[in-house]
Amino acid sequence: MADEILTPAEMGEADRLTIAAGPGDGYALMLNAGTAVASHLLANHGDATEFHILCGPGNNGGDGYVVARILAESGASVDVWSAGSPKAGTDAAQAQRDCPVRPRPIDEFLPAAGALVLDALFGAGLDRPVTGKAAAAIGIANEAAVTRVATDVPSGLDGASGQVLGTVFNAHCTVTFFRKKPGHLLYPGRKLCGELVVADIGIRANVLDALKSRCFENTPCLWRTLLPAPDASTHKYKRGHAAVFSGGRTSTGAARLSALAAARSGAGAVTLLSPEESLAVNAAHLTSIMLGQCDHIVHLESFIEKRRPSSFVLGPGFGIGDKTRAFALALCNATTAKLVLDADAITSFRDHADELFSAAHGHEEVRLMLTPHEGEFSRLFPDLSEAAAPSKLERARAAAKRANAVIIYKGADTVIATPDGRAAINTNGTPLLATAGSGDVLAGLAAGLMAQGMPPFEAACAAVFIHAAAARQLGHGLIAEDMPAAAAKIMAGLIGAIVEH
Repeated sequence: MADEILTPAEMGEADRLTIAAGPGDGYALMLNAGTAVASHLLANHGDATEFHILCGPGNNGGDGYVVARILAESGASVDVWSAGSPKAGTDAAQAQRDCPVRPRPIDEFLPAAGALVLDALFGAGLDRPVTGKAAAAIGIANEAAVTRVATDVPSGLDGASGQVLGTVFNAHCTVTFFRKKPGHLLYPGRKLCGELVVADIGIRANVLDALKSRCFENTPCLWRTLLPAPDASTHKYKRGHAAVFSGGRTSTGAARLSALAAARSGAGAVTLLSPEESLAVNAAHLTSIMLGQCDHIVHLESFIEKRRPSSFVLGPGFGIGDKTRAFALALCNATTAKLVLDADAITSFRDHADELFSAAHGHEEVRLMLTPHEGEFSRLFPDLSEAAAPSKLERARAAAKRANAVIIYKGADTVIATPDGRAAINTNGTPLLATAGSGDVLAGLAAGLMAQGMPPFEAACAAVFIHAAAARQLGHGLIAEDMPAAAAKIMAGLIGAIVEH
């Protein structure tokens, strides 16, 4: 089962559907949420000298009052600090009435060292910056020698985008409910949430059928069953043929990394298409990977006609300019193969993006994959800035629709998006990937998986996950040359898991 990610609005609808289905009402759901948080605190932080609960006027604050009651009943020392009274007749108001700990004004909040501070101020639905007395209390908590735990989403963090709204609670741990939200996984939110705990509060999984969420955490359960695994009747061309374009004599290494990654992904045949000036240097470094000359469009057309490759990689070390654009457009228009555009190929369309997008929209089926990092994304989609669209998830979705392409929007929180609105947020990334050639390996993995028939979205998600898992397995000191073989080992384990089940 895929790991769905719900926006705050979708989570609100999940609550509504659960309440409508009964037998419990909204207050019952609040009791479940507060009980889950209190249970976590008692199990993991029961030795805290005292507990301070910061409560806002809404449902997040209501959860906090439930937590305070349970902690007090357990014999713990508890103080509640109010940033506003709940509205009469609400579930939060009932939770406050049922709590034996009387709230104190939040501007008097001053925790002692060794205490635990629970943030139950504003939660995921916050739509304006945190200011005033609540902001001051958050600042005090952030500076104090205390353990900080957030309820649902740290106050001051946009649950949809992961962006900061005013002053934000810097949590060591966040206890959320039912499913993660984008703000938990997108930076800077991911760092501000600390350890993330997802608690069961009685919402049934079947509400997801009604929500039809289109966003997922990028874990193997999203794509593992589609990984290509050879069978007894397979021959090399049945396993797919990937082609990678090499740059000039002094710019060949990036393409060879991509080609090797495509081969290690399981593609039965890989060809490195090289300009004449680079043939000798590439030949000196290649063994199992085939080599072909390709200087002009006519060479490309001949290669396509004779060999009919399933996928291409264009960009790594290829150079920026007219030739790159011409090759890319020819591939979009003259073949049914999938095309991964990376690095130089993306930058080449900086002032010609409409030409690329028009060519990509010439096919109903998505055949194009773009792998931009932040700088390349801004060159190709200058209007989709963080200021215009704070959510990286929504920027990736908008770009995918505009380009009719699968977008791998790289970074510490890589987002993969498709034109139909599906998206995945990757969570196993590592700073170890910040090394020269790492992106070339990723492009090759994606092309190799597509060459073997894996659908583009799932191929992109698998490539991103496997790429990061390989880096984690290699550890400190890895270089890009190490990664294709490590990726093959990760794939072998994943394919073995499919066979075993």
